Amino acid sequence: MVFSSIPFLFFFLPLCLILYYGISCPAKYIPDVPCRISSMKRLSLISFRNSILLVFSLIFYAWGEPVYILLMLFSSAVDFVNGLLMERFGNTRGKRRFFLACSIITNLSVLAFFKYADFMVGTVNDLLGTGFPLPHIRLPIGISFFTFQTMSYIIDLYRKEVPAEHSYFTYLTYVSMFPQLVAGPIVRFSTVNQELHRRTLSRDGFRNGLFRLMQGLFKKVLIANQMGALWEEIRLLEAGQASVATCWLGAAAFTLQLYFDFSAYSDMAIGMGWMLGFHFPENFRYPLWAVSVTDFWRRWHISLSSWFRDYVYIPLGGNRKGVKRHLLNMMAVWLLTGLWHGAAWNFVLWGLYYGILLTLEKYIWGEKLKHLPSFFGHVYTIAIVVTGFVLFVFDDMQLLGSYLRSMLKISGNAWWGMEFFWFLSNYGLLLSAAFILALPVYPWLCRKYGQLGNRGRALCSLASLIGYLDLFMLTTACLVNDSYNPFLYFRF
Repeated sequence: MVFSSIPFLFFFLPLCLILYYGISCPAKYIPDVPCRISSMKRLSLISFRNSILLVFSLIFYAWGEPVYILLMLFSSAVDFVNGLLMERFGNTRGKRRFFLACSIITNLSVLAFFKYADFMVGTVNDLLGTGFPLPHIRLPIGISFFTFQTMSYIIDLYRKEVPAEHSYFTYLTYVSMFPQLVAGPIVRFSTVNQELHRRTLSRDGFRNGLFRLMQGLFKKVLIANQMGALWEEIRLLEAGQASVATCWLGAAAFTLQLYFDFSAYSDMAIGMGWMLGFHFPENFRYPLWAVSVTDFWRRWHISLSSWFRDYVYIPLGGNRKGVKRHLLNMMAVWLLTGLWHGAAWNFVLWGLYYGILLTLEKYIWGEKLKHLPSFFGHVYTIAIVVTGFVLFVFDDMQLLGSYLRSMLKISGNAWWGMEFFWFLSNYGLLLSAAFILALPVYPWLCRKYGQLGNRGRALCSLASLIGYLDLFMLTTACLVNDSYNPFLYFRF
C-alpha cells in the first residue's frame, strides 16, 4: 500500500486543501484580501485549520499503517507530557535532566525495538551460535523521522530554546504533519512553532508551493523511477557477466535514483508546506555538485546532518577536546548515522566509510584539495559518493563484495561489454537529463529569468506553464501504466 502513496496523495491533497481553505476560511478572510480579524477569531481560525490538518494527517498515516498510528500517538504523548512536567517542576537542572532522560530513553527504546530487534537478535545468534527466532517486527513507516522530531522538541525545551507546548493536539499536528511525516525533511519544533499558532496563507505561497510540489512529482516519477529501473536491470546480471563500465553505470544509476527520489519527496513536502502556510527547511542543495566529501554532507540530507551535529556531535564535545576525542566523536556520529539509515551491517560499514573519509579530509588532504582545480574535486567526490552508495544498497555482504570486486576489476571481468552499450542506447538520453538536472542549472536559469524584460518574462512564464502541463500529463501516464514506483525511504 505504501508504494502507491503518490497516486493516493493526489486524490487526498485536494480534499484537504478544499476544507483547509474553504470551510475554514470565510470569504472575507481569503488570503491577500486586507481585512481586520480580531485576535480571538484568528486564533479560532488557526485552531480549525490545525484540526483539519491533524485529521487528514492521521488518516494519511493510518492508510499506510493503521495499527502503528497508536505508536506515533504514544511517542508524541510521552514527549508532550514530559515537556509539561519539565516546565512545571523542572526548576533545577537535575529535575530537567530527569524528564529529558525519561523522554529520550522511551523514544530510543521504541525505535530500537521496532527497527533493530531483528538485527540485534541476528547478531547475537551469529556471535554466540544461538538459535533465537527473529521477531520479524514490521517497521512502522517514518519512525526514524517522527522519533527524531519529537526528541528535538524535548531537547530544545531542556535547553530553554523553545517554550513548552500546552495543547497536545497542536503538538500532535506538528508530529503527524502528513507532507513530511514519512520521508522528511526532519522538521524541528522550533522551526514551525510560530506557524502552528499564527501563519499566513497567500496566493504566492500557494502558487509557489504547487510548482514546487510538481517539481518533486516530476523528479520522482520521470527520473528516479527510471533510474531505478536501470539499476534493477544491472543488479540482476549474473556475477561476472557485467563489465567494469556496466557496474559503474549501475552504481551511478542507483546514486541518481536515490538523490532524485529523496529530494523529490523533500520538494513535495516543502511545496505542500508552503501551500498550507508552513516553511520547512531545505534538505538538498545540489549535493552531486560538491567539491569534497565535507561539502557533500553540507548539501545532502541537510536536516539529518544538522540534527546529528546539534544533538550528538556538539554535546559530545565536537572538536573542542583534542584530536583523539574529536576522532572518537566523528566515528560515534557516523556510526549512528549509518544505523539510522537501516538495521544491517552494510549501513554500519557505510557510516564508518564516511567517518574515516571525513577524518582524512579534515587532517590529511583537505587543505590540499582546496588548492586543486574544482573539476578534480567534483570527480573525486562523485567517485567516493557512488562507491559509498554501493555499500548502502547491498545488505547481503557477499553480493556487496562481489559487486565491488567487479567495479574494481578484481574479479577478472572485462572493462567494456555489449550490455554497457545496450544500456547506454536505451537510457542514454535519460541519464544525460538526470546528470544535468543534478547540477545547479535551475538556479542559473532563475538568475537569467530575473535579467529579462517584461516581455521576455511573459514568454518564459507561458513556456514554463506549457512545460509543466506537458510533464504533468506524462507523469500521470507513467503512474497509470508503470507498476514500478518504489518508496526507497520506507525502511527509515
